[in-house]
Amino acid sequence: MSAGTGHGAQTGGPGGTAGGGAAGGGDTAGDDPAGGDAEGATPPVEYRADELATAAGITPRTLRFYRERKLLPPPRREGRIAWYDEHHLARLRTIAALLARGHTLGGIADLMTAFEEGRYGRSPAELLGLDTLLSTPFSEEVPIRLTPQELADHYEGGVTSENLADSLDIGYLAVDGEEFVHVSRRLLEASSALVREGIPLGAVLAAGRELRHHTDVIAAVFSDLLRSHVLGGDLSVNDADWITEKLERLHPLAKQVVEAELGLALDRRVREELDTWLLPPDGGGGDDGANGPGATEG
Repeated sequence: MSAGTGHGAQTGGPGGTAGGGAAGGGDTAGDDPAGGDAEGATPPVEYRADELATAAGITPRTLRFYRERKLLPPPRREGRIAWYDEHHLARLRTIAALLARGHTLGGIADLMTAFEEGRYGRSPAELLGLDTLLSTPFSEEVPIRLTPQELADHYEGGVTSENLADSLDIGYLAVDGEEFVHVSRRLLEASSALVREGIPLGAVLAAGRELRHHTDVIAAVFSDLLRSHVLGGDLSVNDADWITEKLERLHPLAKQVVEAELGLALDRRVREELDTWLLPPDGGGGDDGANGPGATEG
């Protein structure tokens, strides 16, 4: 795209003026043959630095400061002119939203670094299992798209660069454009509820990583069982529909077994540890009872 296309489209944008402004040079999309595409395609909007600052509601000096702190990806350069696009504008709005929620610029810089590194991790298709030929019916999870500030809101300020990196590494999150894709709305809601109950997000993610290991072991048990007794023999891509049909029938049985076993295991664990959780009625635990939920000053 040429510079003429960029600032031709910009004249109608937030930083443009009716007369074309400094970047427009008097051109408009209607005057630019590239802007009058017969198919009605809208050329991407580009901004000079002062126009981007105006569109984002900040000063050019603040924009330069953010660039120096590497809060923004580099602009496209054409000679000595730097051109910014809608992704830069979205990033500036994200920074403003995170600042309004109490994040420091240093913390935001760390988050943005982790965000950019996340682009080179799992793709949303890999995260959601859309890069395979076989349709597997076991997961009923619904993915959810989130802006960085929406993700921060879910965890009440608990999102740090370390926690974000862990979420990307475990496979809860992938980066898509200027948004995150979380693999499961239920996991997102459950983990944020645990944080509201007082469990640090880092501890929730550590537990999630450990659970992922154990559930992979459980899945391997079922997979070996199915391969040995239900899906035996030589299989090919041509058997995909038949395999899917078998898995759909076995899916509720596998979940039923796991849910029942987990409930029984939790009951056993609580019974085993209950004596260490509760104090004797006479307060025989000494001063240790002073900080319990039922303690009183009297």
